[in-house]
Amino acid sequence: MAEKLISVEFEVFGRVQGVLFGRYMMKAAKYLQVRGLITNTHRHSVKGVIEGRSSSIESMKWWLRKQGSPFSYIALTIFTDEKEIDRYTYKSFKVRA
Repeated sequence: MAEKLISVEFEVFGRVQGVLFGRYMMKAAKYLQVRGLITNTHRHSVKGVIEGRSSSIESMKWWLRKQGSPFSYIALTIFTDEKEIDRYTYKSFKVRA
């Protein structure tokens, strides 16, 4: 049986801007075959959406909670609107300015 496709929104708080967080997340997303996007917010957090197989999403959620980029500090990660999807809505993973 094929793994479910999952979509989940996230927001990460801490020292996550100006530390190449998006670039490192893009590498992790590519490795895990996760699609979606990440963008900086005016609240000095980063937020976005990830889509992928359930096991890949769990790994990416761990990365967003515990790892991040080498110079980041993750204080809090919030996940919302997690749902099963029929097909991808993103073609790849993007970093938006």
